[in-house]
Amino acid sequence: MDSMKNFASFLHKCLGALLGAVALLALTAGAASADKPFTFVALGDMPYGKPAKVYPPFKALIGQVNALNPAFTIHVGDTKSGSTPCSDKMLLDQLAFMNSFDAPLVYTPGDNEWTDCHRWTAGRFDPIERLAFLRKHYYSHGPRSLGKAPMKLERQSDLMKEYAGYPENARFVKEGVHFVAAHVVGSNNNFEVRDRRAIAEFFGRDRANVAWLNAGFEKAIAAKARALVLAIHADMFKPGFFRAKKEAFSGASGFKRFGDALIKKAAAFKKPVLLIYGDSHKYQITRPLPKKAPNVLALQVFGAKQMHAVKVMVDTGTSGVFAILPVMNKALAN
Repeated sequence: MDSMKNFASFLHKCLGALLGAVALLALTAGAASADKPFTFVALGDMPYGKPAKVYPPFKALIGQVNALNPAFTIHVGDTKSGSTPCSDKMLLDQLAFMNSFDAPLVYTPGDNEWTDCHRWTAGRFDPIERLAFLRKHYYSHGPRSLGKAPMKLERQSDLMKEYAGYPENARFVKEGVHFVAAHVVGSNNNFEVRDRRAIAEFFGRDRANVAWLNAGFEKAIAAKARALVLAIHADMFKPGFFRAKKEAFSGASGFKRFGDALIKKAAAFKKPVLLIYGDSHKYQITRPLPKKAPNVLALQVFGAKQMHAVKVMVDTGTSGVFAILPVMNKALAN
C-alpha cells in the first residue's frame, strides 16, 4: 500500500513539473513573440513656396524628426505647390530632402508632382512624362525605401506582374501592424477630361490601387494582423466626392472604386485601421465612416502654411493601437 502511495506521489510530482515546464515555455514563447511599441512620423504637402523661404524651416523640421529617432517616416506627397514649376531640379531637390531623413522614408506621390504639372504656372509640363520621371528617380532603387537607412519593402510591381508599372505602391510589416501605401492623389485622382492619355492613366492606376488595397487587407487578415495603416495623398472626403451622411462616394468621384473597396475591406478586417492622407492642408483626426467602417481612424497631416509633422505611437497592447501627437516646427512662429 505504501509503495502505491509513493508511486502516486512520484507521478504527481512529475506531472506538476511537466505542467510547470509547459507553462514556462508558453510564457517564454509569448514574451518572445509579443509586439513591441514603436513610433513613426507622418507628414506631407510641403515645402510650398520659394526655396529661399521654405527650405530652411523644412530642413529644421527634418532635424526635429531625426531627433525623435522614429522607426520610419511616411511622406504622403505634394512635395511642392501646384504653382511651382515641375522642373527636374525641383523634383530632385525634394528627393534629396527625403534622403536626408535618418530613418527609412516611405513616399507616395501627390498631385502637385505630376498631375497638375500641365498648368501654366507649373511650367506646362506633360503630366505623364513627369510621372515617369518620378518613377525612374524615386523608385528605381529596388524593393527599398528612401532615407539614409532604407528598409525593405514589398512593391506591387514585383508581386503583381499585371501591374508591373506601379512601383510606388508598397507595403511592409512592423510589429504585427501592416502598412500599405497606394498612389491615390488629389485633383480628383486625375479623373479629369483633359485628354485620352489622362483618362487611360486614371483607369489603369485606379485598377492597380484597388488590387493593391485588396491584397494588402487580405494579407493582413491571413496573418491575423493587429492593425493596418493605409497611406495615400488624396482627401477623398471632400464634399462632392463623398456624401458624409450616406458614407458613400459619388459617381463623379475619382475615389469611388478605391473608397468603396476600403469600406468593404476595412469592415471585414474589423481591427483598427489608420488612414493617413494630406491634400487639404488641415490637421485633423476623424472617424469618416462611423456606420459602415467604424474601425477606420483618419489622420490628415499638416501642410503648406503649417509646416509641422505628426508623431504616431503604435502599441498593439492597447485597444486603440494608435496614439497621435503633433510635432510642431520650432523654426516657425507659433
